[in-house]
Amino acid sequence: MSEVLEQRKRVVNSRLRNRVKKTQIADASNALPVSEEVFSPTFYYAGFWMRLWAFLLDLITVFSLNLLLVSPLVRLTNINGLLSLGRYSFETFLGAVVFFLYFAIMTKLNGQTIGKMVMGIRVISANDDELKWTQIVFREGIGRFLHQAFFLLYAIYVMVAFTEKKQGLHDVIADTFVIYDRLE
Repeated sequence: MSEVLEQRKRVVNSRLRNRVKKTQIADASNALPVSEEVFSPTFYYAGFWMRLWAFLLDLITVFSLNLLLVSPLVRLTNINGLLSLGRYSFETFLGAVVFFLYFAIMTKLNGQTIGKMVMGIRVISANDDELKWTQIVFREGIGRFLHQAFFLLYAIYVMVAFTEKKQGLHDVIADTFVIYDRLE
């Protein structure tokens, strides 16, 4: 009986030791122990379907930007035929630049794109710091390039559904997570 109580006491003490950290504050008159609770945030990772719907909303946004900005510019300057690389036109190149810049700038400034804002999810760094430009370039540039350059790699987006922390290949490369921004 006493062994069971001793074991429970150890478990409780171990939990308390992990939760509460004692610190000493030096005061002119005397030192008072103050307990400070260690905060470990709990994240709820956004799954495949939420991220897919957010991405589709972002595609609508990017295509709208291309129709409003890139297409009229190319049509007015008639530069499309002059600057084409093989089967890729200048309009296609500018559309890809707008695509990358939209995702990179929105993710860097807000941690989320318009689609992610609507769906209530955001991108965070694995070490819970502010997202760095290197992470953004790896996530939005290299990661998405790998997905879109090789058609079969679109299937790798499905890995979000099967990984523990709901990370895609581009998240693993950039060391980022996509989490729910607001919890209802």
